[in-house]
Amino acid sequence: MTTRTPEAEPDPAQEPRPGFRFPSAQTVLVLVTLAVWALTFLIPPGTYDRDARGAPVQGTYHRVDASQSFADRLNDLFLAPVNGLYGILDPRSGQVGPELSGELFGSAGVFLFVLAIGAFITVVFVTGALDRGIERLAHRLRNRGWLLIAGVMVVFSVLGTVEGFAEETLGFYGLVVPLVLALGYDRMTAVGTIILGAGVGVMCSTVNPFATGVASAAAGISLGDGIVLRFVMWVVLTSVTITYVVRYARRVRARPERSVSGFLPGDRALAAAGGPDAAVPELTGTHRAVLALTTLVFSFMIFSVVPWASALTGRADAVPYGWELGWSFPELAALFLVAAVLVGVVARMGEQQLSATVVRGAADFLSPALVIVLARGITVIMNNSQITDTVLHSIEGVVAGTSSAAFAVIVFLVNLPLAFLIPSSSGHATLAMPILAPLADFAGVSRAVVVTAWAAASGWMNLWVPTTAVTIGGVALAKVGYDRYLRFVWPLLAILAVLVCGFLALGAVLG
Repeated sequence: MTTRTPEAEPDPAQEPRPGFRFPSAQTVLVLVTLAVWALTFLIPPGTYDRDARGAPVQGTYHRVDASQSFADRLNDLFLAPVNGLYGILDPRSGQVGPELSGELFGSAGVFLFVLAIGAFITVVFVTGALDRGIERLAHRLRNRGWLLIAGVMVVFSVLGTVEGFAEETLGFYGLVVPLVLALGYDRMTAVGTIILGAGVGVMCSTVNPFATGVASAAAGISLGDGIVLRFVMWVVLTSVTITYVVRYARRVRARPERSVSGFLPGDRALAAAGGPDAAVPELTGTHRAVLALTTLVFSFMIFSVVPWASALTGRADAVPYGWELGWSFPELAALFLVAAVLVGVVARMGEQQLSATVVRGAADFLSPALVIVLARGITVIMNNSQITDTVLHSIEGVVAGTSSAAFAVIVFLVNLPLAFLIPSSSGHATLAMPILAPLADFAGVSRAVVVTAWAAASGWMNLWVPTTAVTIGGVALAKVGYDRYLRFVWPLLAILAVLVCGFLALGAVLG
């Protein structure tokens, strides 16, 4: 997601040369839509018997006669984005269409939620409270270098795991780079602090609505399912990542010649000068109120979606407590719309500015919202042509013979190339979960473990792949070579991959 414009511009010398550019997530999904539509003519239709929850029953797959004409298939292709938004599933025929009667199959609820949280986050950023809060933290810790690095990484990681804070970090290079240089570190330390701090949070998305939220909705489970495993992962992986960056920073400070990035003219002089002398902006009462309100909103979101009875008792079939809210995307969309207005009122925005900011925020998030719709449209094509169950059946035997621990690791590995092809986490989740979630049922693994494995794979790839603005834009803003960044980060990537596989295997066995 993107909510703000970076405050610093990349050095022209660091900008990529003209040539092949990886297509956008929307273009990738359009191409996938066409490819899947073509495959419907080659893959035979089939179906499973369903249980009371609507999940496929293992071993009941059987072929069915094709019921769609060429005109029907062409109509499905034409209406794919529309069906992806508000297509209705007819329980009798199993078909999805905008004029049928039944349950909503499209992603209208998720679509509106993404726009609502986009409006909220944009209003928060316009107040300047978040920027100023992080800036004051950095300046307050500027004489304790390792604590500055750890503090900024913890803040970014919390924001990453809660709301997918990623592209927003591009605006902080102008602040963090001179600070770490003044403390005797190098530019790679700043890159690691920013990219890895936010990235490991996104990788362990506890309640990130753009990753775990969308994936959970596509898998048919609550956003709170699996939150304990994800929280423990977040604590451990964030600690490991901070230790990795701090250890590197201390090594460079003690022996500058061991810097992976090297130093540009003036870098060492800034360190000798003892740091920037710019005055620290005050955190006004309004800023404090906005930060408190933002924290309260996200805390309440977590409280509202967690299945507390199941989480506290460890039983999936536990009767919900009377005070549980059990909220989903409709309620959360309303929550963030109301919260956006409250933040605007607290910040004393005028009616005109608040209205314009809410609209602009929703518009900024239209791109990821459309990605979700396009991905859901692909699912509709597969559903109406009745090939989804055939794809499931083609790998049912492999999954059925796999241990639960091995299956969880396989899900992580399978999603790595998918995360490269579809950089949008929302689109990746919406496209993959209709296949992966039923496979979890066959393997006897909780769907929440599959969602966690997917989120970890998506986040792990986004720590280094050059198709993400966070990585390639970050190294450009810091004036660090991408090849040098890969040299710096690859040992940590290996460590994180091993830890993730271990957590997933444990979660699958215990879940």
